[in-house]
Amino acid sequence: MKIIRKVFVFSLLGTLSLAPLFAKGSGDQGGAQNSAAPYTVTVAGSTSVNPLMELLTAEYRKTHSNVSFNISATGSGDGIKAVPAATAEIGMSSRELSAAEKGTGIDEHLIAIDGIAVVVNSANPLSNLTVDQIRNIYTGAVSDWSQVGGRAGRIAVVSREPGSGTRSAFEELVRFQDQLVRGAVEFDGTGAVIAEISRNADAIGYISLGSVSSAVKTLSVDGVAASTANVINGSYKIFRPFLLLTKRGGNLNGETAAFLDWILTPAGQNIVKTSWIAVK
Repeated sequence: MKIIRKVFVFSLLGTLSLAPLFAKGSGDQGGAQNSAAPYTVTVAGSTSVNPLMELLTAEYRKTHSNVSFNISATGSGDGIKAVPAATAEIGMSSRELSAAEKGTGIDEHLIAIDGIAVVVNSANPLSNLTVDQIRNIYTGAVSDWSQVGGRAGRIAVVSREPGSGTRSAFEELVRFQDQLVRGAVEFDGTGAVIAEISRNADAIGYISLGSVSSAVKTLSVDGVAASTANVINGSYKIFRPFLLLTKRGGNLNGETAAFLDWILTPAGQNIVKTSWIAVK
C-alpha cells in the first residue's frame, strides 16, 4: 500500500503500528488454535465498520468454531466509550480519536481504509457534484437542486447522528464541521440513511463506500468516481480510517488477541479487499 501511505490525509499509516498490532493475552490462555474452550469476544461501535467486522468474524469462525462474537453496532462514539469502560474488548471507529479520547487509555489500530460516498436517489439526474457544492448543500447555502444543475426541487439533506464516525470524517473532509444546515434529517446507522435516500427523490446523503448498493445512486465528486481504485490512486479525496480499539495496557484474552492478529494476515486482509482498502 505504498500509494496509500503517500495520500492518506489522516497520516495514520505513519503513526499507527501495523504489526504486531495487539498485545497477546497471558500465556496460560493460549491462542485460538491451541484451545477448544469456548469464548465470546465483545465488540461495539461503528455501524460503518460493522459490515467488515461481520465478514471477518464469519470467516474466522470457519477455523475457530470455539470463538463467538457479540457485536453491537451503534456508532463510533459508543465504541470509543466502551473500551475504557470495559463494556467491550474491541471498539470500532470510522474516524480518528480526539486527544481527549486517546487520553482515556485507548490504543488505535488501523485495519482498513474506506471511502465515503455521496449518494442520491436513483431518479436524480445528476451524476457529479464538486466539493464546494456539497459543502454549500450541507451548510444551507444551496437549497434547491436547480442551483447545482439539477431539476427544480428543494434538497432534503440527510446526515448521520452526532457521534457518528462517518459524520465526523465527512464534515472534516468536506470542511463544514459544526455547520450542518438547520432542518437536516439525522439518522442512526448506514441502513437508515440508505432507506431514506431510496424513498426520497430529493434527498442527498453519505455512506461508507463499502455499503453502497443499487438502492441508491453514487455521485462522482469533482469529476472523480467514488471507487476503491480511485481512493488508492489518490484521486478520490473523501476517505477515512477503519480503526479497532483496545484498552491500553490491557491484557487481552488469548482468543481475542489471536483474532486481532489474524485480521492483518493475508487471509484477513483479503476479506478487507472485497469492498475496502487493505493496509497490509
